[in-house]
Amino acid sequence: MKSALAIFLSLLALGSAGCMVGPKYQRPAAAVPQQWPTPPAKKAFASNTVTQEWWKSFHNQELESLVARVIEDNLDLKAAVARVEEARANRGVARSDLFPQVNAVASVSRERQAVFGLPFGSFVYETNLYQGQVDMSWEADVFGRVRNEVRGATADLAAQESDRNNVLITLLADVATNYAQLRGYQLRLAIAARNIGIQQETLDLTRALAKAGQATERDVAQAEAQLESTRATVPQLETGCATAIHRLGVLVGSEPNALAEELSKTAPLPVVPAAVPVGLPSELLERRPDIRRSEAQLVAATARVGEAKADFFPKFSLTGSAGRESTQLHLLAVGLGNVFSAGPSVSLPIFTAGRIRANVRLQEARVREAEAAYRSTILTAFEETENALIAYANEQERGARLERVTRADRTALELAQAQYRAGLADFLTVLDAERTLSENEDLLAQSQTGVVTGLVSLYKALGGGWPSAPISVEVAGPGR
Repeated sequence: MKSALAIFLSLLALGSAGCMVGPKYQRPAAAVPQQWPTPPAKKAFASNTVTQEWWKSFHNQELESLVARVIEDNLDLKAAVARVEEARANRGVARSDLFPQVNAVASVSRERQAVFGLPFGSFVYETNLYQGQVDMSWEADVFGRVRNEVRGATADLAAQESDRNNVLITLLADVATNYAQLRGYQLRLAIAARNIGIQQETLDLTRALAKAGQATERDVAQAEAQLESTRATVPQLETGCATAIHRLGVLVGSEPNALAEELSKTAPLPVVPAAVPVGLPSELLERRPDIRRSEAQLVAATARVGEAKADFFPKFSLTGSAGRESTQLHLLAVGLGNVFSAGPSVSLPIFTAGRIRANVRLQEARVREAEAAYRSTILTAFEETENALIAYANEQERGARLERVTRADRTALELAQAQYRAGLADFLTVLDAERTLSENEDLLAQSQTGVVTGLVSLYKALGGGWPSAPISVEVAGPGR
């Protein structure tokens, strides 16, 4: 008995020293560019690290208020937080196997027995049996099965934390995008209303000239057609406003029309900052939560290979129980009925019909799948970021050109109207100038909206908007 116990204690010491089977995680190498590609408007970007609260760079209190409400009340974010708590609880379940399991059992029973073959015959008697005992069991994690299980559960927790952050980034981008689109639609409605006023004045003037014999009915019809064409754009823009308001209402966890009164008032577009911090490409690996989620999933898959391989080896356990039993309840406290048992046990798989090997192959295949997904996520992140950089810079350049175009169009319209009144230009020249100004002003409003939404997409691609404190995916022994 002493020799067996000594062998068990030596195996226990070996397990505590960290004997573990299975691969050790190493981050796969990834090709990371030294710098972002130079966009056309290089002056719009700065090399310092991306700010986490990027929405404050717009200096728009209404947008900041919406962001605060989304963080507080959004249902998708609450679901993501619940998944984090679920993963944390699951890690606690896995970690509990590192420690002894102790259970208390109490029972009472009544037994009837018959005794035969006695000289004076046989008889039947009944007795009560009172029992109370404590059972203990503990698996010595010699080959790291439990520790790998905990490491996998810890990595799952890190993956869910990153997924929550990814949900947060997506929600913040949705809020800012829909808010910018709402203000963009309102700007386009204001432009349409102004152009409708100009075209109504032109129509009234044309009708007056037609009555005086200085214009034709064709001129009147063309002016009326252009006015109605501009008016026809209003319902579509109003639909865009309503859709954005409804989306913002749902994002803050309320009814679609909850923000209608608050947001229906016209307000200007958020103003973009002069320079946008984009950081270095190497920082993207640590900043984007979808990359960190993929890496945590790879860590979890690697740990489960070790957990599967540990099934090839013996499992060493220590079990014991101690208690008292008596036929009388008051005698349980006397101590004459003490019972106990204690000792080590070893379990070794002999024949499993290939189950263990198949499970190892399964986990190794999942590692290869997770590694491919990790590399793909990195490439996608760089693609999205570079696309967002180029799109934002080009949209700024497009907007600057459209501003020059609209200034020229206003001048052309004023000259055409003056020449038409003086009889130096025909009516088609005025209509063409009005139509061109209306179209280009609308394009300018769309471009200004696109600059804001493009910057939001850039911030989203850069992984801004969440605290980047790292989450450990390693686990120590039972003392941790």
